[in-house]
Amino acid sequence: MTPDITMNELFSFANKLADASANVIRKYYRNVNGFETKGDASPVTIADKEVEKYLRKLIAKHYPDHGIIGEEFESVNTESDYQWVLDPVDGTMSFIVGRPLFTTLIGLCYKNKPVLGVIDQPIIRDRWAGIIKEFTSLNGNMVQTTKIRKPQHAIIATTAPEYLTSKGKKYFNQLAKQAKYTIYGGDAYNYGLLASGYIHAVIETGLKLHDFCALAAVVRGAGGVITDFEGKELTQFSDGNVIAACSKTLHKAILELV
Repeated sequence: MTPDITMNELFSFANKLADASANVIRKYYRNVNGFETKGDASPVTIADKEVEKYLRKLIAKHYPDHGIIGEEFESVNTESDYQWVLDPVDGTMSFIVGRPLFTTLIGLCYKNKPVLGVIDQPIIRDRWAGIIKEFTSLNGNMVQTTKIRKPQHAIIATTAPEYLTSKGKKYFNQLAKQAKYTIYGGDAYNYGLLASGYIHAVIETGLKLHDFCALAAVVRGAGGVITDFEGKELTQFSDGNVIAACSKTLHKAILELV
């Protein structure tokens, strides 16, 4: 970090962004009249766009030199060491059908690496906020992953089998044969549950930076491990294939299995 800006200051600001986004989203929850389908076949609502525009204005006001990478609009200040990464509504289909499992994701990369993140569910008011390698909190209370070590004892998750690539399906199915239980659905919410010790591993493929930046900080802040399929630390340029696990031992076992 540069001398004139601290991680605590940035963490506080990220939470203010989450407060701002929650106020907008609650206005539209179960009150959305239709949605658009983007070129990649994913849905987008007025809430997605309004939230991202609002957060961009706040960032530009407080940190005009910082970059912004969002799901809905063009990136700005791409040469900055600081890049705010925004996914206004992760799990848009859950939002559209009125299911409170969607989240707002607010992440920050410093020199291409995720350093802090917020996973915010504004309806049931669950907010995980983490600084990488330091801590993760749920609604202000510190949380930790469990220390499950073997796939046979693990509860594993993915959003949906149809979202996995053929390689991802193969890996997930291999893990599912070993795991204690398997659950589907949840999008980014699963990673908050992993940080709190309820889920033990998550496998996803095809994620974008706005999908995984905040997750990396939340999982690692809680003591978990999150990498690509090769076991490499996630960066701004990772391919979006993700293995998250509650412990180093379980993560290693999953890598060996897949």
